[in-house]
Amino acid sequence: MPESPEPVVAGAGRAGAATATDTVAGLLRDISDVGTDVRRGGYSRPVFSSAETGLRAWFVEQAERRGLDVHTDGNGIIWAWWDTATGSRRDAVVTGSHLDSVPGGGEYDGPLGVASALVAVDILKGRGFRPRRPLVIAVFPEEEGSRFGVACLGSRLLTGALDPNKARNLKDADGNTYADVAAANGQDPRFIGADHRTLSQLGLFVELHVEQGRGLADLGRPVAIGSSILGHGRWKLSVHGQGNHAGTTLMKDRRDPMIAAAKIMIGIRDTAAKYRDARATVGRLQPVPGGTNVIASRADMWIDVRHPRDEVTAALVESIHLNAQVMAAEEDCTVTFGVESLSPTVHFDAGLRDQLQALLPAAPVLDTGAGHDSGVLASHIPTAMLFVRNPTGISHSPEELVDDADAEAGAAALAEALAGLLGTARALGSGLQAPPMMA
Repeated sequence: MPESPEPVVAGAGRAGAATATDTVAGLLRDISDVGTDVRRGGYSRPVFSSAETGLRAWFVEQAERRGLDVHTDGNGIIWAWWDTATGSRRDAVVTGSHLDSVPGGGEYDGPLGVASALVAVDILKGRGFRPRRPLVIAVFPEEEGSRFGVACLGSRLLTGALDPNKARNLKDADGNTYADVAAANGQDPRFIGADHRTLSQLGLFVELHVEQGRGLADLGRPVAIGSSILGHGRWKLSVHGQGNHAGTTLMKDRRDPMIAAAKIMIGIRDTAAKYRDARATVGRLQPVPGGTNVIASRADMWIDVRHPRDEVTAALVESIHLNAQVMAAEEDCTVTFGVESLSPTVHFDAGLRDQLQALLPAAPVLDTGAGHDSGVLASHIPTAMLFVRNPTGISHSPEELVDDADAEAGAAALAEALAGLLGTARALGSGLQAPPMMA
């Protein structure tokens, strides 16, 4: 049975014992020891790890305690339905987020949106609210792409943006395929892929998320409405050299891919700096075979590139590739280069955004450079986002933070938004995005 890559993760077994609570901060405290990473700090909750599956069980328990009808689909997405009196599951209002994390990530990225959705249901039920449209909380798996390399994997499969055969053959760092790991965790990989029946039930999606920047902190506001997501993608670049002995190979005789990789990484930074509003990051570098006394035969790096204009993203990536070939040749090495995932810039549905602004008039409108499942779903249904203030402005790090008062303000804003949307019929959709691109 494939093992999850989590040798340093602690506290994976407590989630099922969580007690029901009516605050976001309380819910997050219930799971605060799940997936703690004693080596990196923060949390490591890769998909199908015991930490992530424990959190999924926690969510199911919490949703069922609130009287929601819960099921998990063939793509591993959990759906928790609050049905109307008629029981019709059409034109549903969707909220929710994800429970997986990047390695050594923060406490709020993903779980804040899930906990806030549960508390929003508490608030509405406490008011005696009866929805005219069904509400469903969704928990999407592998949003971060930290285990299998494709961000928003669950929503991409749901919408057909990712070929299921490609997904089944994705491999983690230990060489385990998605299909094998899914099967070992009770999910039949034969049934992953586009789910038109579920999509036809969904009317719109509002995702609440911790802000991954300082926009709200600088404005002095607790909650914002999202306007757009920067276009972004991930590319894998491999530098091929000659593996050899670190002690017997003279410096002049080396074809060291790590030296070329170092030059390439500096070149990526310098190239991105030439494009206004561009971001380019090498967050992972892996020498092969990786021995201390071994000259590597290959160096693999993964590059994250983002820009508001998709044509600029394409030009920047092409420049990175060409410059890498030149720098590798200087060390008598070669380069291979390929895309792992690619999403265009997403502008959230204007009609839905206008409705949220009317419901939440004090909330400013901000864009984001971070990808989300709402960006993938935007090509099929109207989507929107709410952001909750992060006073540090830091995310994907243990320093990510949300004050308790802001967490509750976010849940209250979500409840207010949902109350307004659940009382209206579908009248949106004119601003749907082009489908996300995938290699």
